Amino acid sequence: MPRCLVISAPASGSGKTTLTLALARAYRDRGLAVQCFKSGPDYIDPVFHTAATGRTSVNIDSWAMRRDTIEALAARGRDADLVLAEGSMGLFDGVAVPGISGTGASADIAEMMGWPVLLVLDPSGQAQTAAAVAAGLRDFRPGVRIAGVVLNRVASARHEDLVRRAMEGAGISVLGSLPRHAPIKLPERHLGLVQAAEHSHLDEMIGEAARLVAERVDLDALLQLAECTWTAGAKSAPRVTPPGQRIALARDAAFSFIYPHIVEGWRAVGAEIMPFSPLADEAPHDSADVCWLPGGYPELHAGRIVANNRFRRTLEAFAQTRPVHGECGGYMVLGKGLVDAQGTRHEMIGLLGLETSFATRRMHLGYRLAELTDDMPGHETGARLRGHEFHYATILSQPDPALARVRDANGADVAETGSRRGHTTGTFFHLIAEDR
Repeated sequence: MPRCLVISAPASGSGKTTLTLALARAYRDRGLAVQCFKSGPDYIDPVFHTAATGRTSVNIDSWAMRRDTIEALAARGRDADLVLAEGSMGLFDGVAVPGISGTGASADIAEMMGWPVLLVLDPSGQAQTAAAVAAGLRDFRPGVRIAGVVLNRVASARHEDLVRRAMEGAGISVLGSLPRHAPIKLPERHLGLVQAAEHSHLDEMIGEAARLVAERVDLDALLQLAECTWTAGAKSAPRVTPPGQRIALARDAAFSFIYPHIVEGWRAVGAEIMPFSPLADEAPHDSADVCWLPGGYPELHAGRIVANNRFRRTLEAFAQTRPVHGECGGYMVLGKGLVDAQGTRHEMIGLLGLETSFATRRMHLGYRLAELTDDMPGHETGARLRGHEFHYATILSQPDPALARVRDANGADVAETGSRRGHTTGTFFHLIAEDR
């Protein structure tokens, strides 16, 4: 039976990802098989997890997924020595109205799976109060067990001593501490971390972080505290309806935001994935019966994408007879035009009439429940899909018919309905699961 931990914190920005990567590599360096997961709708962190462990990390999400789906995905950890599930936001942070099996909070996963929680606490600007925060998190929700704490960004030995004494008085184990100026912070961009593929020295960065953590964290004690009651069931991929039998999937630095379990689910039911790179001026294979453009950072690559004539011409011809679908960044590329952060307009593919702009940033963030009002690849009118939207683009024009009625987690309608023109469809939300 593997040992298990949910790595969480009181808030975003506490250092969860860096600690997760460092611990995963440190234990792997000791010869352990480590399986990572990401709690919540994040498509960047799992790629870093995979780089640290050598095993594919996937998302598990209590708002969008049924419990049996979560358990089926988690079952990939049954042959591991250690399971590390990185949380999102603060431990108990989720939406106000529960979804299929919870609010999306990391605590949902911890309680559902019986996995203890390792807290990452940043005590900057405080000392004994950090123990009060940890004690409050420990006692807030029955069924969520706090295994211990790792202190991050500690100012000095005296600072650490004050916090450790207070934690001891509260009955909370401190497993280690990391200094304020530890050189292991990963660079960020407005949607989160810069993508793993953009780091030329990622393996060295993770290795450096692992060495620091191995020196500053009691890995033996932490492993003992990671004991859990979870018994993994048989590994069986959750059912995901593929958009076609032969799927031309755009995959490069501009089109990389797709949840790993979605692609795995397509393969599990026999679909063939045919990757191609629009940035390299590659085109969807002519034998494909559907083309799928995931999200990414289209505003960073807009000029290059539209200058690649082979990709553009082939995609236009493909869409005359076969379905093409874009998610978020892919949707924007399928549109008519995109204005970048500097105010320069780029002509996009033009298969849809969508016009978007990054010149005036406006954050669109949250879970989405979509009821299709028209067909899209793999799903017919009336299907209910759960996903997540996160981007900073402003819609200037969306003249085509809506693809779906889209609501947020509280049931309020949102304007980002997606659209359809001919065989081409697009949505701003990234598909996580079918609602059934």
